[in-house]
Amino acid sequence: MPNTALPKLLHMMERLIAEPSVSSVSAEWDQPNVRVIDLLEDWLRNAGFHTEKLAVPKHPGKFNLVASIGSGPDGLVLAGHTDTVPFDQSRWSSDPFTLTEREGRLYGLGSADMKGFFALALEAIRDLDPKKLKQPLVILATADEESSMSGARALAAAQTRLGRHALIGEPTGLRPIRMHKGIAMECIRITGQSGHSSNPSLGNNALDGMSIALAEIIQWRNELMQRYQNPLFEIATPTVNLGHIHGGDNPNRICAQCELHIDIRPLPGMDLETLRGELDARLQQRLQHTGLDIARHSLFGGVPAFETPASAAIVQAAESLTGHSAEAVAFGTEGPFLQQLGMDTIIMGPGSIDQAHQPDEYLDMAQINPGVELIRQLIHRFCLN
Repeated sequence: MPNTALPKLLHMMERLIAEPSVSSVSAEWDQPNVRVIDLLEDWLRNAGFHTEKLAVPKHPGKFNLVASIGSGPDGLVLAGHTDTVPFDQSRWSSDPFTLTEREGRLYGLGSADMKGFFALALEAIRDLDPKKLKQPLVILATADEESSMSGARALAAAQTRLGRHALIGEPTGLRPIRMHKGIAMECIRITGQSGHSSNPSLGNNALDGMSIALAEIIQWRNELMQRYQNPLFEIATPTVNLGHIHGGDNPNRICAQCELHIDIRPLPGMDLETLRGELDARLQQRLQHTGLDIARHSLFGGVPAFETPASAAIVQAAESLTGHSAEAVAFGTEGPFLQQLGMDTIIMGPGSIDQAHQPDEYLDMAQINPGVELIRQLIHRFCLN
């Protein structure tokens, strides 16, 4: 990349990071992403792209952006999310919304996860000649990946046709990822009857019931680990984490209600609704004679596990260009929702996931030139050949 290009890229990255776009399930943290979307739309229009700014239903102030150039049945989609996680400014060494260079690193909220990717993608298309495109190029910017994934869900629900091959630029150190685990977060609530602790017959203790439920969940977890394994993952089995529990209000009262929150991370090939059904059936059976009421609900819709075949053209191209075999990771992405739109998808972008969601998040500047060149090569392979 010519030396004159770097200041332009850094200026775009600086502008993107300066616009707060925190996504959170907590209303006091959650923010619109519209200013980031407007910046990207302006730049892409100036680059000759046709743009569509799509409001996310039931999420005021949240938008997706679909920018396209060229035409055809296939093509390449460069995708990323415009939101960031919340932050604790007191733990940062510099302003999270000011791009700051120190010792070859670019610090700022979203520098790695993942506003920096958009700056690299825009740099990669700077000299693109639309007349040479044989297949379309699409740049997709989404809302709320860090919380509900409402942006990607809205696209999947609308069955928005985008392309045939997709790259999601999450921070992977420019190594291709073709599979990740899913995630579900479930609330299990047991309701009994309060009463004076001196006489257990006066009530029905929800904590006693939860102890039975916990034993059953642990047994189920052990069975899942025996039934499902994939050695491509660092943790080769599905996981079920007992994350949060609360119930009762005083030692001398029989507990009337107890609530447990768990996290489930299934492997590819495991269906979230099937797992929820299994859990419901097991808990109902174990507690059916206790007189306690048990109910489960999902804390959010969940993200399915994701896998793109090793034989897919986008996987083989990424492996050829990087020299790395496609890997598997435990963190979730918007990949499953892009798959629902008919796209073979890989996860690959600049920066390290170790920096994501951390104070002093940064993008190593050594990843910029290789990242831009990698995007250019994928555009050439899927849109110009």
